[in-house]
Amino acid sequence: MLNDTDTSCAPPAAVWSMSHTEPKTARDRLIVAASELFCHKGFAATGIDTVIDHAGTAKATLYKHFHSKTELIEAVLTAEGEAWRKWFFGQLREIKGGPQDRLLGMFDVLETWFSHPDFYGCPFINAVGEFDTEDQVFRRVADHHKDFLRTWIRAIAIEMGAQDPQEFTRAIVVQIDGAIVAAQHARDPSFAQSAKSVVALLLDQEVRRAA
Repeated sequence: MLNDTDTSCAPPAAVWSMSHTEPKTARDRLIVAASELFCHKGFAATGIDTVIDHAGTAKATLYKHFHSKTELIEAVLTAEGEAWRKWFFGQLREIKGGPQDRLLGMFDVLETWFSHPDFYGCPFINAVGEFDTEDQVFRRVADHHKDFLRTWIRAIAIEMGAQDPQEFTRAIVVQIDGAIVAAQHARDPSFAQSAKSVVALLLDQEVRRAA
């Protein structure tokens, strides 16, 4: 059964995940329980009955809100994305300086995420990786989430005068996703700084190209 989560001693970074929020309704309890289980034990490996037991709700309650496991996973990913983006972009707004400073500072924010004991990787990368790559439901939710980050990076690229903002954005996203997967696999948050070093080289190339 889902226990109330005490975040009084947790670092502020904990708010990036639904598993660290206080559920207010039965639907919230199901999403919080499913988020904790899916993200830590796997989407495919976690059954509906396990979610129900962890949330302490009846099976009828789950099917009142979600007609299938797919719908539940979609709701969890949507909620996880909203929580993470609120935290992440809030952290980015605290970074001072020009576009290059903000872009490089982003990797320090990622390192904070990677360093938390409850870091379990990106739920969107995990979900898409566990299921059929042609599954349009999970891919659509993941793409929606990624669009926010791609838009932010592209705006930075345009602001700094990158020769090809779209390609520059793709190169940065590759570094972000690679750092997430590597940090999750190795349990080593310093991969954020490794990616930061590569991006610093890309920025230097852009500056020299512009000159």
